[in-house]
Amino acid sequence: MELADQQPRETSIDGEVVIRTSVLRAAFASRLGRTVVETKFHTAPIKIAKAFPLEGQLGIIVMDVSPGLLSGDRYALEWTCGESSHVMITNQSYTKVHPSKPPEDSSMQQTFELAENAIVEHMPEPVMLYKDAAFRNNTRVNLSQGSVWLQAEVLCPGRSLRGERFGYRSYRNTISVYYGEELIFFQRQQIEPERHALAAAGCWEELTHSATFYVFSDRLDGSHLELLQQKLDRFVTPEGHNLVSGASLTHRFGIAVSAMSTAAWPLQQLMRELWEAVRASLLEKQPLRFLQGS
Repeated sequence: MELADQQPRETSIDGEVVIRTSVLRAAFASRLGRTVVETKFHTAPIKIAKAFPLEGQLGIIVMDVSPGLLSGDRYALEWTCGESSHVMITNQSYTKVHPSKPPEDSSMQQTFELAENAIVEHMPEPVMLYKDAAFRNNTRVNLSQGSVWLQAEVLCPGRSLRGERFGYRSYRNTISVYYGEELIFFQRQQIEPERHALAAAGCWEELTHSATFYVFSDRLDGSHLELLQQKLDRFVTPEGHNLVSGASLTHRFGIAVSAMSTAAWPLQQLMRELWEAVRASLLEKQPLRFLQGS
């Protein structure tokens, strides 16, 4: 079942512009061993562009028909995954965050609700912060027994080929993971390039692009951390690019990997290798080969 609201994002009330939140909601269920879309709802400009079967799971591609997140835009995405369902979620292109005038910003809120033995692989394209952009990105994950949630994210400091690096106003990112009612992981990141000496010794120095890889599940053990650390140690850094990385266990049921480099594509390559390692060791799945260039 699909419901769509195609109203514009800006409406006028008594001559004042009111910014409306754009919503995407989808629920998935396992039917006879196949994952299907049970319900979905969207308001412009975001929608599910395509849902298709992928080797025992369901692939979801999210489309943003606008140029990206404009000043004052609010996106809210809610993913509900029923028992034993398995989805891979990505998007068509970079999440582009456009300039905003103070005190306005742009924001994205994503919620993942996983029932028992549900699996979500969230593999979006990188986030691109344009000059004067201000972006808040909040993610909440609710896990159940046997469920698995993993995500890889890459953050770009601007349109580097145009000489645009760290020209954005601010980036605020929070992620919280619950197992049942227990908060098992929380991280908050705030970057304000004008205030923070990012190029200072002991800080980011010459590094410009960052990435994180998370996997959370009560199925994890120390062997999965060892495997991912081996992947990091053996990763061949592309010529002309420096890359640093590290992995650690979280408080409960999780592994977090952080990496930095001087371009997005080496980090994307590393994220894919980590993803494939988790698919093989934890999910007993082969790499997915539907993405361009895979």
